[in-house]
Amino acid sequence: MRYILLVVFLICFVTTTYSQHRTYAINNGFGIMVGITQYDIKTDNFITKQRLGFVGGLSATLDLPHKGYTVSYGMQLSENNLDISGRMTDDVAGNEMLEYKLKTAQLGFTYHKKILGDNLTIDIGPQIQYNGKLELKDNTKEGYFINGYDSLTAKEIESISQFNVNGMVGASAGIGAFKIKVQYIYGFLNILDKLNDKNLNVGSADEFKGNQSMLVFAVMFSF
Repeated sequence: MRYILLVVFLICFVTTTYSQHRTYAINNGFGIMVGITQYDIKTDNFITKQRLGFVGGLSATLDLPHKGYTVSYGMQLSENNLDISGRMTDDVAGNEMLEYKLKTAQLGFTYHKKILGDNLTIDIGPQIQYNGKLELKDNTKEGYFINGYDSLTAKEIESISQFNVNGMVGASAGIGAFKIKVQYIYGFLNILDKLNDKNLNVGSADEFKGNQSMLVFAVMFSF
């Protein structure tokens, strides 16, 4: 708790520290980020295809000029899109990609290793995520069947797990207040685990298991 209060205090105010009779200015910055996502669920249960979505976020940065790194915390909100293979009826072969969307909110702490000062950094850090259901975009296809299963419908797989812990690695490059950011986000928890508790009629099939995978391409403006 003391550490959390200290970090909040440092980020909220411009602070000056003293060490070995030297004075260092701690520069605080705030950033607004917008961009696109490319989302997928890595699973053996479904045939998936990643789609483009969009993301926006806010971040607060604590920059220590005499150090080779900066740290930040932030929030990202995104609407991601994903296709899952299905078919119209349970007794006819088919391969129609059913479109789903997934809204996520992520809180993260990021360590930025300086490569070319503030102009190029390698970024890494953990995230906590809350997400909504895996929403089928076309409600008229709720009765479609998921390929790989005899009677599992498109509607029945919407209620996935809504809490996740992610790892993020990426890079930021830019000059001054403008930066381009690339992130790869991987979900450590089984995002399909909640489906295992729903007693779905899937016979003797293996349990549902999958990990989310997200690419983020964004621009950020700092002030």
